[in-house]
Amino acid sequence: MTKKLNFTYVIPVLVSFFVMSFCDLVGIGVDRVKLEFGLSNTLAQLIPSAVFVWFFILSVPVGILQDRIGKRNMVNIGMGITAIGLFIPFLFYTFTTVLFGFALLGIGNTIVQVSANPLLVDVVPSNRTSSFLSFSQFIKAIGSMIAAPLAGYFALKFGDWKILFLVFGVVSVLSVIWLSMIKIEETRNMEKRATFGSSFSLLSTGFIFMMVMGIFLVVGIDVGVNAVSGQFLHNKFPDAKQTFYESGRSIYFFGKMLGTFGGALMLTLLPSRKFFLWSSILALVSILSLIFAPTAMSAMVIIFIIGLGVANIFPLIFSLSVEKYPVRTNEISGLMIMAVSGGAVIPLLIGSLTDSVGVTAGMFVLVVCAVYELFTSLVNLKRV
Repeated sequence: MTKKLNFTYVIPVLVSFFVMSFCDLVGIGVDRVKLEFGLSNTLAQLIPSAVFVWFFILSVPVGILQDRIGKRNMVNIGMGITAIGLFIPFLFYTFTTVLFGFALLGIGNTIVQVSANPLLVDVVPSNRTSSFLSFSQFIKAIGSMIAAPLAGYFALKFGDWKILFLVFGVVSVLSVIWLSMIKIEETRNMEKRATFGSSFSLLSTGFIFMMVMGIFLVVGIDVGVNAVSGQFLHNKFPDAKQTFYESGRSIYFFGKMLGTFGGALMLTLLPSRKFFLWSSILALVSILSLIFAPTAMSAMVIIFIIGLGVANIFPLIFSLSVEKYPVRTNEISGLMIMAVSGGAVIPLLIGSLTDSVGVTAGMFVLVVCAVYELFTSLVNLKRV
């Protein structure tokens, strides 16, 4: 019997994806904190590393724990920790407390990402999984897109961009309350509980290993564009205004937002594997185009197109993996979100190359990541 779509359950779960977007404050953090504390590029990239390293450490344990206490409970725990991580740098603003706050933000975000994706799978019909996973990324992109303009607004209106931390922290708390008020019938594998062994044994499967690396590198692209686009634009177009450099990030997330919304609609009609292929091609071509963009306006258009290309790769990889191993959802989710630690590794590599060679060399790291996504999509296409 096909599961019915009940928005009483779906909407509060989708709101958790909005909270998930608060992780993308790292881009604003890099720019603002680097300027205010006079940090080097490498030191500034400790901020995204403080967030994304937890995806590597905690994702599998969270997947195992949620198999025992439930996905909804884990989502609420994650959003609660996210709120604490946001309140700390608002109340106590030093480089150390920023790192500590962003570390808590990373811990909370890890938990939410591991648990919210399979929880969404539980509340939507199976034939709508890919579409709703893409739509959830649309919700996440809204939060990512509005963060930079809101920070600018609070800085201009109240002289303190950090009010954004307070606002997002309050939203996190309210989201916990809302999700706590509903009861969700969660699917569980009662015959075999998830363990560290059962989770990591999946990596011995070539397909799962390839897909996990796909997540690792696409998140690297996402965080890399978020954290480096401002500096790249400043270097390439030094005569432009400061607001131009910061707006590149919002343009990227606007592209992601429209891309995930369009993807949610198109995936009801198009095969997931072909959509993955065209998304990967668009991402690769647009990243290469950005490096050689002739004008500031063309660079903005290209950054928007990068957002369109990257938008659906994460949910496509997740849904294709769950489609192949449907009873291993908790373990797959843990491994996939562990791979989000690519957001810690790739920006550090970009920052190091930028300091030693130049910002254009750093951008070529993103090209390599996009080439791998294209390879992964081609392998999946052959599986049809």
